[in-house]
Amino acid sequence: MMAALLYRGHLVKRLPKVRGRYMPNAQLAKYTWFKVGGPAEVIFRPADTEDLVHFLANKPEDVPVTVIGVGSNLLVRDGGVPGVVIRLGRGFSSVEINGTEVRAGGGALDTNVAKHCAEAGVAGLEFLSGIPGTIGGALRMNAGAYGTEMKDVTINAMAVDGDGNIHGLSPEKLNFSYRKSGVPEDWLFTQVVMRGIEGDPTKINERMAEIKAAREDSQPVRTSTGGSTFANPPEVSAWELIDGAGCRGLSRGDAQVSHKHCNFLVNKGEATAADLEGLGEEVRRRVFQTYGVALKWEIRRIGVNDGPSAEEVKY
Repeated sequence: MMAALLYRGHLVKRLPKVRGRYMPNAQLAKYTWFKVGGPAEVIFRPADTEDLVHFLANKPEDVPVTVIGVGSNLLVRDGGVPGVVIRLGRGFSSVEINGTEVRAGGGALDTNVAKHCAEAGVAGLEFLSGIPGTIGGALRMNAGAYGTEMKDVTINAMAVDGDGNIHGLSPEKLNFSYRKSGVPEDWLFTQVVMRGIEGDPTKINERMAEIKAAREDSQPVRTSTGGSTFANPPEVSAWELIDGAGCRGLSRGDAQVSHKHCNFLVNKGEATAADLEGLGEEVRRRVFQTYGVALKWEIRRIGVNDGPSAEEVKY
């Protein structure tokens, strides 16, 4: 099996000494909402930004690096991920509020940031309570929900590039667009400063409760799933195209297009990453055949296949 060839435990010996933690041959399935996927050759949990900078500046050049958050919008392929997978932890989860400015670490959970804001009477960031994931991931994909996106609230951000250099980023340098930022893929977001407005904590909590109820009513949040599978094309919702192409409830193995919201894939129990990705590609084929629209994956897919896999449709 490919996974057995990749993970032999020797990589850690080649990596620089750090204050954080290395976890060789670490199972990634337990870190993702889909509950699928092969192992990481090594997971690195840096202690803080200084530790992260030291690692990136001193790691061997031939060692690939992949960054993950809490796995809410992530599909790890069954062969796992070679090299080092970086996962930001407690050293990057702080939330500080000064007036209506909110400073949050790249590893802070979006929902926790929203809760801190509510307690402090800072409005305008309630949308974060409807986004599963971390602030770093929200910056990477210009995450948005219920009428607000990260580009609407971001004052500045900080990121570390693949060589360990720290960059301060204005909104112009972040170059936000629909569900993406213009920052290079190998940069890691370590911090963001966001702008809110003064608000009544009671009304803020009421709005967050409305968002929670709307998510639970419309999305399969209590199943093994990810975020929205495909980005919305211009002027139409992806789910409408998927539904119109007859894909609601479509299955491949234990992977299924959700009956509740058909822009979500779900793992009914024993699905593999190949099942989920193959099902997604079948949805793309049917939508293109029906409407001539090429859906683009919003779920991030990483790693290598372990055995036969579905061919990605190129349009």
